[in-house]
Amino acid sequence: MVYFVRTAREVDDTQIRALLAETFHDAYDPFYGAEKVRQMVEEWHSLAAIRSRIQKPGGEFLVADSGREIGGIGYAATYPKMAKTAMLHQLYVKPSCQNEGIGRDIFAELETCFPDAEIMRVEVALPNVRAQSFYQKLGFSEVDRMEEWGAPNSGLPAIIMEKRLG
Repeated sequence: MVYFVRTAREVDDTQIRALLAETFHDAYDPFYGAEKVRQMVEEWHSLAAIRSRIQKPGGEFLVADSGREIGGIGYAATYPKMAKTAMLHQLYVKPSCQNEGIGRDIFAELETCFPDAEIMRVEVALPNVRAQSFYQKLGFSEVDRMEEWGAPNSGLPAIIMEKRLG
């Protein structure tokens, strides 16, 4: 199936949420368990939160759309705490669509959306070595570690990776 990367719209919110739930369970159940992942999805990926990201000034929310389904999503925004930095908050591809280049295509588009940014930064859950490898292939390298991935008091450690842009 062929997917085209486009800007997300509010009407995509239900499909985006379903994709995030499926990919989160696929990626994180082995590390955190299904119940913890269900809680993460409920707290982090409500329809209101998705709509807020789609509308956020300084942000770019993209989907890979086949015309029938959304196969991947990516969301990045400028990072006000660090000048010249864009933060990649989400890049997820539906499990049945992985290894088809969708994640790479979404990232390639996101990379061009922040012309004033010099760095793209991403936080990756520490046990998610598959994602770490994916980001390394895109040119990211580890620059730091953190104890709270995803939300304050999550107790989920992560690594911080960066890529120079331009």
